[in-house]
Amino acid sequence: MRPPPLPLGITEDSGGHLTYLWGAAEALAARRDVTEVELVTRLFDAPDLGDDYSLTLQPCGDKLRIRRIDSGNRRYLSKEAAVADRPAFIAALLADLDARDIRPDLVHAHFADAAEVAIAIRDRFGIPFIYTAHSLGIDKADHLADGDDLASRIAFEDRAIASADAIIASSRDEAERQLMRYPSADAAKVHRVPPGAGLQPTHDADPARARALVAPFLRDPSKPVILAIARPVHKKNLAHLVDLYGASPALRAAANLVIVAGLRDGPDSGEAEQRAVIGQLLHGLDSHDLYGSLALPKRHEQSDIASFYALARDTGGIFVNPAATEPYGLTLVEAALHGVPVVATANGGAADIVAELGHGVSIDPADGDAFTAAMIGLLDDRDRWETALRTGRARVRRHSWDRYAEDFMAIAETVTTVPQAVQRPRDLLLSDIDGTLTGCRDGARRLQAALDRDPRRMFGIATGRSLQEAQRILGEWGYRAPDVMVTSVGSEIYWRKGGRLERDDGFATELARDWQPGAIRAALAGLDGLRPQGAVEQRRFKISYFAEAEAARRIERRLAEAGLAARVIHSHGNLLDILPANGGKAAAMRWVAARLSLPLSAVFAAGDSGNDRDMLDACPRAILVGNHCPTLADLAERSNVHRSQSPHAGGVLEALHAFARADAARLLAA
Repeated sequence: MRPPPLPLGITEDSGGHLTYLWGAAEALAARRDVTEVELVTRLFDAPDLGDDYSLTLQPCGDKLRIRRIDSGNRRYLSKEAAVADRPAFIAALLADLDARDIRPDLVHAHFADAAEVAIAIRDRFGIPFIYTAHSLGIDKADHLADGDDLASRIAFEDRAIASADAIIASSRDEAERQLMRYPSADAAKVHRVPPGAGLQPTHDADPARARALVAPFLRDPSKPVILAIARPVHKKNLAHLVDLYGASPALRAAANLVIVAGLRDGPDSGEAEQRAVIGQLLHGLDSHDLYGSLALPKRHEQSDIASFYALARDTGGIFVNPAATEPYGLTLVEAALHGVPVVATANGGAADIVAELGHGVSIDPADGDAFTAAMIGLLDDRDRWETALRTGRARVRRHSWDRYAEDFMAIAETVTTVPQAVQRPRDLLLSDIDGTLTGCRDGARRLQAALDRDPRRMFGIATGRSLQEAQRILGEWGYRAPDVMVTSVGSEIYWRKGGRLERDDGFATELARDWQPGAIRAALAGLDGLRPQGAVEQRRFKISYFAEAEAARRIERRLAEAGLAARVIHSHGNLLDILPANGGKAAAMRWVAARLSLPLSAVFAAGDSGNDRDMLDACPRAILVGNHCPTLADLAERSNVHRSQSPHAGGVLEALHAFARADAARLLAA
């Protein structure tokens, strides 16, 4: 780590995480509610890498600085080699902190080895820490068969996950699938906070500069460019991309291939893995006879990265990420910023980015034919290419370091604030999100204002969404953090305690009784009209499919015939969820009311779709908003249901006023 220009690619450990760290630190230091940001790393002497790394303290502005800790070993060490040096580093850092008059309020640990350091700091000084994994070993173990023993790394990551006060994930896949595979994972601690886009603004891009860097390699530099930018490490799969390109005459005819893989002085420079990958690329160049169509520039400046994107865009090319697995993929966000359509790996968080930004397609690179076809298809279809460019540029504005810093500080507040006693509620509003709380900005503002005026009314949500997605949507619509969150169609409950969320393990224990997910999946295997939803939608107590209403009835019969107890919930036309028999929104509502010592008559339940049916049916004060699905029309005739004329949040507020008037009238009559 050093101030920009960042040393990207000078070693196998100098990748996109440096961009992340600097972008986050700079944005945090710019905030008025932050006094100081300090990046702490290891001091070493390596003149060939630069003089910065032997500086103990390096100011980087009024409120940002880099502090380097001398562990007693001043040699540069790779990430793996630094493990043995960690105890000495921890001891030196603890001594440094012990000597300070003012210590930090919060530690942010990047990677599991830094989490070990953060644990030691918290044990000594009581300073809480947030953990960002960046790249998880448990997924790497699935996708790479390179003989690496990742068991120790996975154990360290699990310790970090268990110990952290909060965890930041960049993508939905990382937050809801990758992290949840660890034994110590707790969704209540996980927050999805996408990083900002790249550091180089688009106006600094100079395609002529990039063209000059690749011109010596290319026979026809006017052809579209297939661009890949990645560290030269095996998991980035760059050699596979060369093989796909070399094996496809159509792809070679359509475009040049430009791979920016770090910095090198020659094929024998750098560390072992770096040398091995560069060797594979040079072998592919020779074996496929790609002279004149494959560019492998040896040197570039950090500022040149924006120029490479501009070259790909101006030639009508694409950006490609062929990684075996990609935890996030910051380069895909940068590509959208610079207006470059993408073809990316479907493994990991990259697929989330492509789906969110809409600037390309994600494909499993292991399916070489499909990956090649995707590249050719995007290059050849200019309408698709133009749409991807425009869509990515429009949507990428959501990805900024300022927004990251704002979200980070909200999390920081939850882990540094002492919990306050919670006033016992008079009643509870438990509402669905999509279509009920969302859909009308004015209604959302009026409902939130009404909740703010009534501190004895507890606010909760009951949604089919995951915890992280529910938090994201509520934040986008301006709602305050709910006091209780029933998520994943009533299969999980989380309570807010002093700003932090806590998982309701008692409810989970109840659901675990007689729950046989393996047997359920086996019983439904091969059933027509049933397609599993993505891995990110599956939960411990929820199995999710795409299916029509008729398939739902067949599933119920099949499970009954197999003697398997389960609840089948169909909603929104094609979404089907299977839960434990004692799960669902109604069961969760009863559990929450009992925990609060509230009678059901003190609960208001609001909804609009099929997965709200059991909750609305069971609640004495149910609210059916005006925009409800036709499948719930029969509920409007129930005596316990108020059918609002107004849609969305306005309908919830209308019903709350109506119930209040009815209560007042009863009191007057009495």
